[in-house]
Amino acid sequence: MTASDKEFSGSIPEFYDTFLVPLIFDDYANDLADRVVSHTPEAVLETAAGSGVVPRALAGRLGPDTRYVVTDLNQPMLDHAASQQGEDSHIEWRQADALKLPFESDSFDSVICQFGAMFYPDRVKGFAEARRVLRPGGHYIFNVWDHIGENEFADVVTEAAASVFPDDPPRFLARTPHGYHDVAAIRRDLKGAGFTNISIDTLELVSRAPTPQHPAIAYCQGTPLRNEIEARDPGKLVHVTTCATQAIAERYGSGPVSAKIQAHIITAVK
Repeated sequence: MTASDKEFSGSIPEFYDTFLVPLIFDDYANDLADRVVSHTPEAVLETAAGSGVVPRALAGRLGPDTRYVVTDLNQPMLDHAASQQGEDSHIEWRQADALKLPFESDSFDSVICQFGAMFYPDRVKGFAEARRVLRPGGHYIFNVWDHIGENEFADVVTEAAASVFPDDPPRFLARTPHGYHDVAAIRRDLKGAGFTNISIDTLELVSRAPTPQHPAIAYCQGTPLRNEIEARDPGKLVHVTTCATQAIAERYGSGPVSAKIQAHIITAVK
């Protein structure tokens, strides 16, 4: 992972929430929310909350007295998440590093993370922090993307970007969002953090968009892939987006498009 892989700034949060969230995140957020509420937690911590898709799915389903703390390392993303949520007495918004959580041990019944663990520079440390702040019997529930080959739009966009920069292909999507897919490695890291009760489900869903341009914009302009493209040539962002649009249209059609997405959902109990 490079430094730019964590740069969700400028217009990226807006494009991310407008295009990428409905494309790939909403259904997995609802799945995560189902898993959380099934344990009727009294206190929930979310790390790496991004633009706030899980709070929008979960907050209204928690009990009236449930504490819900939503954190992210990236303040622009957290600010955007709070602005989209509106007034909600359930939620305490707080900038925090998942590898050094500013909370006392044994404080939460559930710690959750939607597609954030891939960005941790030290995953064992991040998992150990989640375990530390969990109460005995508490659940750490998170999801990560499967291999990019199992996530078709992301794969097509990555190949389209590579066709524009063949000597230095932008590999953000394969390297980081889809770079932590080995379930054996995930289990090993969780065990290294002290977890022993671990279950992993693989969930295949369908990603849908109204046009081929939608997923092209989502990935090219709503993720740090944009940083990689502009670092190579600031004038090529629109061109790469157009190439990705054409590649998606060639494979899936020029009208509404759909493609496979797949992720692992992990539950570890303290």
